[in-house]
Amino acid sequence: MRAIWITRHGGPEVRIRVRACGLNFAELMARQGLYPDAPKPPCVVGYEVSGVIDALGTGVGDASARVGARVLAMMRFGAHADVVCVPASQVHVIPDHASFEEAAALPVVYLTAFHILFRVASLKPDSHVLVHMAGGGVGLAALDLVRTVARVVLIGTASESKHALLRERGFDHCIDYRTKDYVAEVRRLTDGRGVDLVLDPLGGEDWKKGYDLLRSGGMLVAYGFANMSGGETRNLFRVASNYFKVPKFSPMDLMDRNRGVAGVNMGHLWNEVELVNGEIRELMTLYGEKRIRPTVDSVFKFDQAAAAHRRMHERKNVGKVILVP
Repeated sequence: MRAIWITRHGGPEVRIRVRACGLNFAELMARQGLYPDAPKPPCVVGYEVSGVIDALGTGVGDASARVGARVLAMMRFGAHADVVCVPASQVHVIPDHASFEEAAALPVVYLTAFHILFRVASLKPDSHVLVHMAGGGVGLAALDLVRTVARVVLIGTASESKHALLRERGFDHCIDYRTKDYVAEVRRLTDGRGVDLVLDPLGGEDWKKGYDLLRSGGMLVAYGFANMSGGETRNLFRVASNYFKVPKFSPMDLMDRNRGVAGVNMGHLWNEVELVNGEIRELMTLYGEKRIRPTVDSVFKFDQAAAAHRRMHERKNVGKVILVP
């Protein structure tokens, strides 16, 4: 028997021959069974690709979505493949100066950082910002975007081996979270005043620490739970212990202390097409003007995917890890 399946709702699509795709911490957690949004295995994960359009579906009318166009796109899983089909409305032409590897390093981390900094937190000049996992994709994306705002002091936590590069790229202060109490260091660096914004993908007790570091009017933005993942396989004791360390934020306390807490999960904004596409268009303008530039840490072929995952698990990457078919 033959059958015609409707696999998703939507309009006209284009087909992309993938040249590169990004690896994110979400995919590592999905492999470990720690990412609740991931499809059940066996599955293909991945959120972002770059490549060349080689076919158009009926009804595609966007002039930018033409055969031969060099583009990037986001997907709700399925991006770690050599051919993908995506809605034409979610395809964006990449600048001539961009490599496919660099372009694939942009969508998820820059969109996350942009949404946090400018939509959720409304970053202002003269702010003090603390970025955890500063050497990761979102950390370096936040650095690029923060530098479009005047006089922002940027503090990053990362292992000592990454500090020289982070300072060279523009972080004002770097803290080795493995050997120093970053809470005490932040207080020292800010003369006890704390920070205006904390970008926290760690979770657990670090959310409480970040909240306590906020100045009046400050905000903690939680966008991940990396503390649940401490190795290449799932550790249920670690999961449970971190879960029970999650702080309970009271509206009364938020009001009394003039602080805010927000959460960001870009995967749950998938249906907010106008919002997400608007933010991506702003990022593509900055990218075309060379005001931002994604950092590619390393490139692995598909048959080296295990090594790519391991590099991220061991927190060795500075910037994005990229997979190529």
